[in-house]
Amino acid sequence: MVNSIKYEILNKINLPSDIKNLSFSELDKLASEIRKFLILNVSETGGHLASNLGIVELTLALHTTFNSPVDKIIWDVGHQSYVHKILTGRKDKFNKLRRLDGISGFPKSSESEYDIFNTGHASTSISAALGIAISRQLKQEKNHVISVIGDGALTGGMAYEALNHAGNLKIRVIIILNDNGMSISENIGGLSRYLDKIRSNPEYFKAKKITQDYLNRIPRIGSKLSKAVFRIKDGVKHLLQSSFIFEDLGIKYIGPVDGHNIPDLIEKLNQAKQFDTPVLVHVHTKKGKGYSLAEQMPSKFHRAPKFNVESGDFIDSLHTQNKADGKKILKSGSVVCAELLKTAPTRQDIVVISAAMPDGTGMKNFFEKYPDRSFDVGIAEQHAVTLAAGMASNGLKPIVVIYSSFLQRAYDQILHDVSIQKLNTVFFLDRSGVVDGDGETHHGIYDIAYLSHIPNMTILAPSSAKMLSKMTDYAINRHNIGPIAIRYPAKLPLKIDTKIDNNLNSNLKNNLNNIIVDNNFIKCNILKSGKDITIISVGNMLSNVLEGVELSNIDAEIVDLICIKPLDREGIIKSVSKTKRVLIVEDGCKIGGVGSMIESLILQEIHEYVNITKFGYDDEIVQLGTTDQLHKIHGLDPSTISDFLLDSFKRGIAKQIYI
Repeated sequence: MVNSIKYEILNKINLPSDIKNLSFSELDKLASEIRKFLILNVSETGGHLASNLGIVELTLALHTTFNSPVDKIIWDVGHQSYVHKILTGRKDKFNKLRRLDGISGFPKSSESEYDIFNTGHASTSISAALGIAISRQLKQEKNHVISVIGDGALTGGMAYEALNHAGNLKIRVIIILNDNGMSISENIGGLSRYLDKIRSNPEYFKAKKITQDYLNRIPRIGSKLSKAVFRIKDGVKHLLQSSFIFEDLGIKYIGPVDGHNIPDLIEKLNQAKQFDTPVLVHVHTKKGKGYSLAEQMPSKFHRAPKFNVESGDFIDSLHTQNKADGKKILKSGSVVCAELLKTAPTRQDIVVISAAMPDGTGMKNFFEKYPDRSFDVGIAEQHAVTLAAGMASNGLKPIVVIYSSFLQRAYDQILHDVSIQKLNTVFFLDRSGVVDGDGETHHGIYDIAYLSHIPNMTILAPSSAKMLSKMTDYAINRHNIGPIAIRYPAKLPLKIDTKIDNNLNSNLKNNLNNIIVDNNFIKCNILKSGKDITIISVGNMLSNVLEGVELSNIDAEIVDLICIKPLDREGIIKSVSKTKRVLIVEDGCKIGGVGSMIESLILQEIHEYVNITKFGYDDEIVQLGTTDQLHKIHGLDPSTISDFLLDSFKRGIAKQIYI
């Protein structure tokens, strides 16, 4: 139905060259049609809506002014590149946006020559653009290089490193600051206030326009006089705007310009093309523009699932029941937040830190109830971790709640600032494992590998929401021997149910109440005894493992490895020594993962042949898709586990080590 809608202008647009001869009124009409197209398509596929609605005119102006892909446009974060994709030959593929074998929701160079640089994390585009510009200069090319970065991404330290370098090099590069006053949550900090000052102080810009208009009307001498007058405009800017940070860094500043006024945008972009030094064009846009519900609730429609266009209600919310089997599914972040709110009244030392995502990580209620103990540092993951280290060193119990893939950016701070000092800091790693729709840049499959070799670090992985709640209580109230990380997917079943063994459900229930053992560590749970094979399930893989064992009817010993580090060496060795066969199933990469850790343990401790099989992600980039699809493709689904067990015991497992 969506793709059958006829658009007067959009239906004729296939490549950027198709818009270059459109009049301003036609471009405005095209902008309206693109917004309608986006709303209808994203309502059926899910995706990043608000940011794309806000950047329609700017994208049209960029592709009208510049000659892509000869001119290189790099989109910071990249979730706002839908309009760019529409204009560059992918309009007819939007029915498979963010789906397996469809188009990515982010720029992807293997997808199109118009996607110059892969992005998915914030604050990277200026560095990438600068690198391309240096390459262009060395190769003596003449094209333009443009970075499009949001004000939220500009809070990231990497962006300032790049700005500082650009100003020092004096190289020709254009930086578009898409200023919508939002990242995912509302922007905070000094930069946000600074940009507010620029937006809200019209006197300089009003005076500039009046002066330009007046000078241009003076016969013969107007042009020369204009040049003379505007040599002193830097001083005027500094007078009216106390700290003009961009020009202080050596970067020419243009703006702010209305990001929804196409003629003004094209004029300013053409002006930017004339400079041989770095130039920043400050564009002011409205996130969610053209769809009133997204304008009013930009955070809600930042990354929306399928939704009803009229009401704005989400169709496949993560908050409710799993319709396939009736099991209750909970948002993991809300489980953590509920436990924090329960503990906070009696623990004044608890503070929560977010890197621009209190909403996305489920911490909104804590931030609202305890604003003086809540710290959103913006897109600054490195700062978030060292801030927590400073707090912990002075007696607080900092809670860092962050997406697994984003914590990768603070690896050195975790090691250098937290772990070496053995500081009591809690890391909650949301979106661990593969994630629905966002693809390569957002999968949290590397956290075990990059955290497990860090000394003093404890790593836990819950198999259910109830287990996550218990772990949260333990990490906050009882763990006091250094940093601890809890990794979990976006959603978890409330509890684990199974029909495998009459005693298994009672074992699950009992183990929930007895997971704290000697040395204050949470050890692995032997959920079911068996003689054929030991299956070690890591965190949220337990549901798939239990279902796979049930399908195969193999007498497996099932181990719920809820503590990844330190490993329960005694429990693992005892089980594996009995069965001589082990299958490790984890929602993480094989290299450096739990399987590698257990394999090393077995080779050290068991001096006889053991059959070892590891299920996880191979040494390759994992594509986009739904969680279920990716589990199936990579052999982590119940049917693949069952097939492996049946095949192994039908033919007999050879007495050798499998990897």
